[in-house]
Amino acid sequence: MRGFESILDQKQPIRILTTFLHRRAMPHALLFTGIEGVGKRMTAMVFAMACNCTENITNKKEHDTKIPLQQSPCGCCNTCRRIESERHPDVILIKPVRAVIRIAQIRSLCQTLALKPYEARTRVVIISDAQAMNPEAGNALLKILEEPPAHTILILTATQTTDLLPTVVSRCLHIRFQPISRKSLETFLAKSDALSDEDAVIIASMANGSLSKALSMIKPANLKYWINQRKWLIHDSGLDAPASLSSRPVASLLAFAERLSKNKKNLPDFLEVMKIWLRDLVIWKFNPKLIINKDLTQKIQYASQQIDLESLISKIKAIEVAEKDIRANANTRLALEVMFLRLVTN
Repeated sequence: MRGFESILDQKQPIRILTTFLHRRAMPHALLFTGIEGVGKRMTAMVFAMACNCTENITNKKEHDTKIPLQQSPCGCCNTCRRIESERHPDVILIKPVRAVIRIAQIRSLCQTLALKPYEARTRVVIISDAQAMNPEAGNALLKILEEPPAHTILILTATQTTDLLPTVVSRCLHIRFQPISRKSLETFLAKSDALSDEDAVIIASMANGSLSKALSMIKPANLKYWINQRKWLIHDSGLDAPASLSSRPVASLLAFAERLSKNKKNLPDFLEVMKIWLRDLVIWKFNPKLIINKDLTQKIQYASQQIDLESLISKIKAIEVAEKDIRANANTRLALEVMFLRLVTN
């Protein structure tokens, strides 16, 4: 980690944060939302570094608020290095313990914030995965947000605003982080010595905008698994020959839906793999060079020639409807069964 340049594909959030630094107009509370693995926590740490970087006050009056701060930390000074290694007393990181942020953690924070910062110009509190706060912890945090301590910024990270108390959200300036583009992930992954360019393209598409997910997938123990899972999904779902899906026994497809429903952790990735495969069949009809699953070119060519464009688009929409229903907490198995029935009939 160095400065904001180390954050992938988050130009808008970084522009907002660097404007705060330039104007020295800091909000008392920020809320970073976005899917896991897009750099929310890392950005919060870099912002904390920028607020306190000693290079920002070289030959300047430390508390002259008229002088703008540098728009990115040096990453080299003692303060930056201590913040990066999570050893700075005035940059407080709160994380879930056994998947929950409890009221005891927030009460301890309240006691700390009642005191002046030890040494920092701006004390920064980062509450990572704030959606993990139980109701008691959320209400305790609300008291801090209502009466924010001086020289302190609170940064909450969460997947979406609906996971937090509305009263907490309303007291924070909301900054939305977007999924990382597939191209940026490809470029990043291609630098790995353990990964071929072809595999980098495949993993980037399966990571669905999350750098942390992509990095997990390319671990030696995981890479072969995900490459094989992709082939298994395409074959056992019947999408390797979508034009013949209607001739598949419905019972076998429903059994496959049941099998998928038992793996809720990886299900979003599985559905994304299926969508990307169908997308490749569509793309083949117009510009074959743009397909993602390049190692399966011959299968894509054959399958694409056997089915019309309208049917392919209908099948993609069937998967998107299932994704939406599952996110809305519909019965997972039922949503998948309906999806496969639509895949057969469309």
